[in-house]
Amino acid sequence: MVASRSLAAAATVAVTAFFSNISPAAAFTSFQIPNPFAAGKTPSTSGATALEDKLLAAIEANGKDKRLDNSDEIVSLVTQLEACRSIPRPAIAPQIYGKWRLLQTTNADTASPIQRKAVDTTKFDIFQDIVFNDEKQLLVKQIVKFSATNELCVDALASTSAYPLEELTDREGTGEILGLNILGVSLVGEEAVEDPQRPDSRIRFVFDEGKFDFGGFSLPYPVPFRSPLFRDAVKGWIDVTYLSDRIRISRGNKCTTFVLKKED
Repeated sequence: MVASRSLAAAATVAVTAFFSNISPAAAFTSFQIPNPFAAGKTPSTSGATALEDKLLAAIEANGKDKRLDNSDEIVSLVTQLEACRSIPRPAIAPQIYGKWRLLQTTNADTASPIQRKAVDTTKFDIFQDIVFNDEKQLLVKQIVKFSATNELCVDALASTSAYPLEELTDREGTGEILGLNILGVSLVGEEAVEDPQRPDSRIRFVFDEGKFDFGGFSLPYPVPFRSPLFRDAVKGWIDVTYLSDRIRISRGNKCTTFVLKKED
C-alpha cells in the first residue's frame, strides 16, 4: 500500500504537470510553423519517410533519459517534417485514432520547473490514446504505465469538426497565478487562433475524469475536473502539425511540441 501511494503521488505530479502542458518554442506567437503547401518547400513522401527515420534515430541515439531535449538536431528534424506534405486534415483523418507512445518533447522552455521534471522522468512509459467511449464521444486518454498491471489513466472529452462536443467552449484564462508561471501558461484569445492554412488540424479537449489502477485496485485521480471552479483551467487543445501512419507531431496550448509514435 505504501508503494502504491508513492506511485500515485509521483504519477499525480507527472500527469498533472505533463498533460496540463499539452503542446512550440519560447513563444508560440513568435514561432512560424512551416507551411507545407508553400512552393518549393514540400519534400516528397519518400523524403518525409527519410526524415522520419532520421528523427527516430536521433531520438534513440539521444537516449531515453533525455526525453525532454531541446537539441538542435531534433528540433531541426521536427521543423523539416512539419514542412512536409503529411496526411491532410489530420485531426479527423483515420490515422489519428489509436494508441500513440510519447517519444520526445521539445521546445518546452515555457513549461514550469515541475512540468519539465515530470516530462523528463524515465521511470514510466507515457501514452496517448485517441478513441471513443460507449456514448460514441471522442476521447483523448492520457496513460502513464508503471508496470504491466499498474497505470494511471486520465480521460479528456475531445472535439473536432467530425465529432464536435457542443458544450466545449474556448478556454478563457491563461492559468497564470499572480503573474507567475507555476503550472504552465496557456495561449488564449487571438494567440490561440487556429491556422486557417491547416484546416482540421486541432483537437480541443477538456479533462473529465481519471483513476489509478493497481492490478484491479482503483483510486480516483485527486483533481475535481468537473468542478465549475476548475472547468476552464482543464481545457486545452493540440494542433497536429505532422501525421503519417507511424509518426505524429503535435503542438499544444501551453507551448510544447510532442513527438509520438503509433503503437502496433
